[in-house]
Amino acid sequence: MEQLVSDEALATFVPIIVYWVYSGLYMAFSSSSDKYRLHSKKDEDMKNLVPMSNVVKGVLLQQALQASISLLSFWITSNTTITANSPQPPAQFLLVISMQFFVAMFVFDTWQYFMHRAMHHNRFLYKHLHSWHHRLVVPYAFGAQYNHPVDGLLIETLSGAVAFLVSGMSARTSIFFFTFATIKGIDDHCGLMLPWNPFHLLFGNNAAYHDVHHQLSGGKCNYAQPFFVMWDKVFGTYVPYSIEKRKDGGFEARPGKKD
Repeated sequence: MEQLVSDEALATFVPIIVYWVYSGLYMAFSSSSDKYRLHSKKDEDMKNLVPMSNVVKGVLLQQALQASISLLSFWITSNTTITANSPQPPAQFLLVISMQFFVAMFVFDTWQYFMHRAMHHNRFLYKHLHSWHHRLVVPYAFGAQYNHPVDGLLIETLSGAVAFLVSGMSARTSIFFFTFATIKGIDDHCGLMLPWNPFHLLFGNNAAYHDVHHQLSGGKCNYAQPFFVMWDKVFGTYVPYSIEKRKDGGFEARPGKKD
């Protein structure tokens, strides 16, 4: 039976659909209670410098650019990908997929760390590009991909394209990788510390870690995103944090001293 929708189209548009569904669930949860929030709803309304309507428009624009780059990447690789004539044994197939995921995560993180750090250390780039993202002093879920279009292209979209090309994964595998990366990025910006969240167990990079970066005192630290914190530790930009309860409910991520 012929496939109705190509793997390339699914890899391009499934992460976008998942972005709005998953972030919408987080937004609904966070609006119903302050119990697990890292900032109160009052702080979110007072400290953020851009209205939610502008955030939605900005994310949609970035996703349009992201989809265009994605389809271009698939078009480029469609002429170079070699398909094996015989199927791989299940164990070998899983090993190959696992290695591709690991390579893609490493490349994704490496690109984003150095580009993200450059955006903060270069005054021109920060003022004209990356400061858009930091208008959200109090991050929330569907603001994860709110960026200046050029900033989003350089940090997020190109990191995904390079990770895809270097890892050698197929379009079908990339459906799962890009969806996973999208979910992780939303989780890092959700502003919630949920005790049952598996990402907090699997990764040192989580909502509290990235919240420290978004705080006004955190502009020169915790650049790593979205998976590992290795480059922050290697280059001395890692700042630990403690989680403390707020008097009015919820939690607070308090930065410590650099390692």
